[in-house]
Amino acid sequence: MKTRQPASLTEEDIAAVRSWVIHEDAHIIAFNKPSGLSSQGGRIQAHTLDDLLWAFARSNGKRPELVHRLDRDTSGVILAAKTKPAAGFLGKAMQMRRFQKTYLALVSAAPEPKSGRITAALRREEIGRESYMRVVEFDAPGAQGAVSGYRTLAASEDGALVELSPETGRMHQLRVHMASIGRPLVGDVRYGGALTFAGRAAPRLMLHAAKLSFPHPEGGERVTLEAPPPEDFAALKAAAGL
Repeated sequence: MKTRQPASLTEEDIAAVRSWVIHEDAHIIAFNKPSGLSSQGGRIQAHTLDDLLWAFARSNGKRPELVHRLDRDTSGVILAAKTKPAAGFLGKAMQMRRFQKTYLALVSAAPEPKSGRITAALRREEIGRESYMRVVEFDAPGAQGAVSGYRTLAASEDGALVELSPETGRMHQLRVHMASIGRPLVGDVRYGGALTFAGRAAPRLMLHAAKLSFPHPEGGERVTLEAPPPEDFAALKAAAGL
């Protein structure tokens, strides 16, 4: 557990992070992270979810530790460990690919075929101060294997709602994989996504971490946590009749 100086949190900060809790027990705490909040320190000097975890600090100065990350503009389920043994257990479970993550996303048209697996290797590239992922040949220098499953849940003339399941955990994986099959996610400026959907402006990247399934640190029983999509996602989805 990290014990550096606590971030200075206002009462509003503390109330906000507490309102995002979707599950808490002696070992873990999970949140429905809003879009626009970084998981951990980036270049932007603002509170991150990591900072906000000081709201749950114990009397010994220890506080929960994030187990994984979500992109800043992605909303949804994110998990933190409340104890060092829980953090170790969950870290190992993640390495062994025992976490199952399910995302919802909006795209401008249903993929063809409507479901499948994308197995395109990715490589991280720096452009100025920004990091991007690119699809590369699997034997290219720096290539990382990456696999994503996708399934079309609903489609209309305006677009489609897809369910995405990453089998590996590369940066921006789902975004780049969907762009690689000609279906970039709505609102994804970085990878060519449309900025309007069903006649409305897309306020952000339309990607939501809807479900997380993993073995619980106490006894290893599988736990499944779900978070409903936020209003901006639900509104665009409804506008397209999905």
